[in-house]
Amino acid sequence: MLIDPPIDKLITKVGCKYALVCLVAQRARFLEDKKMDVIKELGDNPISYASKEVYDDKVRLAFEN
Repeated sequence: MLIDPPIDKLITKVGCKYALVCLVAQRARFLEDKKMDVIKELGDNPISYASKEVYDDKVRLAFEN
């Protein structure tokens, strides 16, 4: 269960629940494939780490037209 950062605040940063889920899942997959050693050192799982990145504005959602 994700407690920190709060989901309500994450939704306001992204806009909607669906976009939040897609963004965090995509970032977590990338982190798991490329940077798993960094995440293991911090003691987080990829979803928690990706959620913190979204909350800290390190990762943003970009729309393509």
